[in-house]
Amino acid sequence: MKLIYSILANRSILSLLLIINFIGTVYGYYWYKNQLADTPPIFLPFVPDSPTASLFFLFVLLAFLLGKNWPLFETLALVTLFKYGVWAVVMNVIVFIVAGEIDEVGMMLVLSHGAMAIQGLLYAPFYRFKLWHLIVAAIWTLHNDVIDYVFFMMPRYHMLNDYIPQIGYFTFWLSIVSIAIAYYFGLRKDRFTLQIK
Repeated sequence: MKLIYSILANRSILSLLLIINFIGTVYGYYWYKNQLADTPPIFLPFVPDSPTASLFFLFVLLAFLLGKNWPLFETLALVTLFKYGVWAVVMNVIVFIVAGEIDEVGMMLVLSHGAMAIQGLLYAPFYRFKLWHLIVAAIWTLHNDVIDYVFFMMPRYHMLNDYIPQIGYFTFWLSIVSIAIAYYFGLRKDRFTLQIK
């Protein structure tokens, strides 16, 4: 375990992750381009869920490379990377079940979003956030669920349209689990902590 965390704290690894997440973030916003084009401006910040999660993590990585901690970004990254990483994996698996096949883009989404969820958790010992940061992240995340499933701004998977109520219910509880995970890894008194050097 010590070896894994020494690798994660290595500046070359942090720089590589910064580049990979930058490319993924840009591609993510590109992936949403059609939906963003016909989204009312007031909802724009809440539509591209996964790329915004990886954008939060870009700020975390940049802070680490600068020898700093930016706690609000750390909290937002942890909650949203886990939530939208798991969400996208589950949705693409359901697409496979419903459609009977999954294409290369779907497989790429499963792998990349699975990696999102994992990297958010792996860096948890390096985060330094407080309860108020988690409250802000919780409000952002649950508000995003309202925008997605009350105003129907969720990511478009047309073959899953018949399951929107069930997906919304699952997403709400996934948000709660993600917030609880952020509390467990980031705030409990006896949590495991490390320092980026």
